[in-house]
Amino acid sequence: MTTLQPESPTRSVVAAGSTADRFAERTAAVAAVAAQFADEVDRDARPPREAIAAMREYGLLAAAVPVEHGGEGASVSELSAIATELGGACAATGMVFAMHQGQVMALWRHGGDAAGVRVMIDQVLGGALVASSTTEKGVGGDARRSTCAIEASTEVPGRIRLRKDAPVISYATESTAVFVTARRDPDAPASDQRLVICDTARTVLSQTSTWDTLGLRGTCSNGWILDAETTLDHVFRDDYATISAQTVLPVSHVLWASVWLGIAASAAERARSAVRKQARASIGTTPPGALRLAELLVDLQCLADGVRHAAERFDAVADDPETLESSASALAANALKIGASQKVTDIVTAALRIVGIAGYAASGPMSIARHLRDAHGAAVMVSNDRLLQNDAGLALMSGAIL
Repeated sequence: MTTLQPESPTRSVVAAGSTADRFAERTAAVAAVAAQFADEVDRDARPPREAIAAMREYGLLAAAVPVEHGGEGASVSELSAIATELGGACAATGMVFAMHQGQVMALWRHGGDAAGVRVMIDQVLGGALVASSTTEKGVGGDARRSTCAIEASTEVPGRIRLRKDAPVISYATESTAVFVTARRDPDAPASDQRLVICDTARTVLSQTSTWDTLGLRGTCSNGWILDAETTLDHVFRDDYATISAQTVLPVSHVLWASVWLGIAASAAERARSAVRKQARASIGTTPPGALRLAELLVDLQCLADGVRHAAERFDAVADDPETLESSASALAANALKIGASQKVTDIVTAALRIVGIAGYAASGPMSIARHLRDAHGAAVMVSNDRLLQNDAGLALMSGAIL
């Protein structure tokens, strides 16, 4: 059993009011493993395999599986608290957790009762890791359009195949399955999409690009050509427009923002440590970084409150399709993603200035270099400009989003 680390003051502020107490010790254990290998994962741009194994061992990959399927039925608020702590330990680990949960929640909410879907739920319950392929070359990064299509076999009834040229599939080599968007059939329009479960053991993945990036290097989001053969019972019941609006988009944006909150909280904790050191060296006077730290913690608390509010808002309407498919809901989810992705870089930059030269170092106990590089991935992972462009049209049709 991994030794659990004591809770930090910043973590206490960020997690205040959390409902994730039943996952707290397990999350701390996984976070300790993630932190141990975070620098190596970042340096080598390799998957956080040790942390993935720990997530599997402690049941975090299956945390949201509903009770009726034999799981623990974690709410999005609980998943958000887990993602925050993992993100603070290792942003790549946090993002793997967040992306996995954004996909697997769609299984029991939209998959239906087909045999392939039921088997996949059982695999998730057993610790399977799920990746996703929702972008494709030729559509300009628009996840709501596909050029690839589900093709029915002319030889074996119920057998299907698809081929997708995906510019990004995160942690594909570590996954049990990839959930892939494709047109319903070769004659369907680009927006008529279905979600298909593709078992990686029976899928050919041909790498087309490498993931040598500034930050979030451990997500290993390489480009792949995916050739899959499976059966119709591995196609989700609901169309992808419904899946995206009701589950994948709002859940993913909450959990991504939760990871970014974790990055910000970790950087803030290093800033707090620096100011405490200043205080010990300047007894009787206010340390030079104290005021800046107070300002930083205000911003951190505002970010934390926004993330937690968004998670609770989803949990409150999780079974209300009409609300989830409204323009107001899409605007709120996009606002969270855009706002959090901007705020995390502000907070981490402020922490760097408080810490000073030790924070500017590439490594070391006070380094904020990895935090800053990872934070800048937030605004470009699903471009903020693309979301704002979508929002421009939605805003004319929507009411309040508060």
